[in-house]
Amino acid sequence: MSTGPGADSAPVHKPDTYTRRGGGTFSSLKIRNYRLFFTGAIVSNTGTWMARITQDWLVLSLTGSAAAVGITTALQFLPMLLFGLYGGVIADRCPKRQLLLVSQAALGLCGVALAVLTLSGHVQVWHVYLIAFLLGMVTVVDNPARQSFVSEMVGPEQLRNAVSLNSANFQSARLVGPAVAGVLIAGVGSGWAFLLNGLSFVAPVVGLLLMRTGELHKVERVPRGKGQLREGLRYVAGRPDLVWPIVLVGFIGTFGFNFPIWLTAFADGVFHVGAGTYGFLNTLMAAGSLVGALAAARRGSTRLRMLVIAAGVFGVLEVVAALSPAFWLFALLLVPIGMIGLTVNVTANSAVQMATDPTMRGRVMSLYMMVFAGGTPIGAPLLGWVTDVYGARVGFAAGGLISLAAAVVVGLVLARVGGLKVAVGWRRGHPRVRFVARERLTTAA
Repeated sequence: MSTGPGADSAPVHKPDTYTRRGGGTFSSLKIRNYRLFFTGAIVSNTGTWMARITQDWLVLSLTGSAAAVGITTALQFLPMLLFGLYGGVIADRCPKRQLLLVSQAALGLCGVALAVLTLSGHVQVWHVYLIAFLLGMVTVVDNPARQSFVSEMVGPEQLRNAVSLNSANFQSARLVGPAVAGVLIAGVGSGWAFLLNGLSFVAPVVGLLLMRTGELHKVERVPRGKGQLREGLRYVAGRPDLVWPIVLVGFIGTFGFNFPIWLTAFADGVFHVGAGTYGFLNTLMAAGSLVGALAAARRGSTRLRMLVIAAGVFGVLEVVAALSPAFWLFALLLVPIGMIGLTVNVTANSAVQMATDPTMRGRVMSLYMMVFAGGTPIGAPLLGWVTDVYGARVGFAAGGLISLAAAVVVGLVLARVGGLKVAVGWRRGHPRVRFVARERLTTAA
């Protein structure tokens, strides 16, 4: 694996034969610490999806505005845009297990607070805005710590498989969470969904406490010092195998992943269905995402070519779904949209993690998450406004067109940079990144 900046990471002419020897789709689950992490995550992820669906529906009920849903989403991701890189520095400096114990407990308390406000009948839209922002502040540290802690649990050989299984975990919860949220909203009210979400974080906290610290893979912690944020940015800037996946997922995360806005708008304003059907639409997308995650877990290599193609297909599918004349066609298209969208995310995530030096991983992953999720405060209100003014179909199609354009532009740039083709995978148990050129390779961005 090439880890140095600049010329030290210059790609070389080598055959494009790079695969990981398999261990099965669920090979990472053989590791006890990761099993505890995975089990706790299933419970908390289910609660998180329940809360997300309930939050969006609550805001729409309180305001009647898709733009308000967009503002809520934006506030939850605004801290990532503003402070995300600092969260990566903290994750590189501090023990990640201890950080996660604090952050997971804080996320649970936010859920309980919103439940109390809703069940007491005092909830107002500004309460939801405030708690969404607080959740985002906790996530600034939780995200890079959680992403980079995976390698400490499973080691480099199982990293790609574990990243894919994390996505499968998240999407499995997405199958259950929205459906349960729809039933709870219709049956007993939003407050109980928020309460269950808050209590769900007990599971990951217990899992972290039960881990055997002696079985964790030791990673050198970065001592406190000046210029560590700039060091991380310079590291990424000199690495085309890191820059272009991050750029592409930044555009797609900002403009192509605004499903809370679009699905609420289609459910309420286009097809005129209730909360239960809205949850069903999210479940269909989650089913596709789960298939994509499990397929990614079986793959032994990751190529930027696959990332670019998947991003282009994702954009096309969104445009087609936006123009769907019938509810059943719209609903069916959500399955491949979820599958391809997850493929984009896992491919970029695993490529970036596996190509990054462990001592830089927190900072690099914080940058990755900052551009992927931190762009939401820009994209969500903008596309929420487009959806309100011009309709749900135009808003959804706009997100798809921007995603497609980003894929085309990044693909052309990679072709221009000497016909760059990157393969990330495993060979004889060691992670490596291979670059192959048709004519000439360069590290220039």
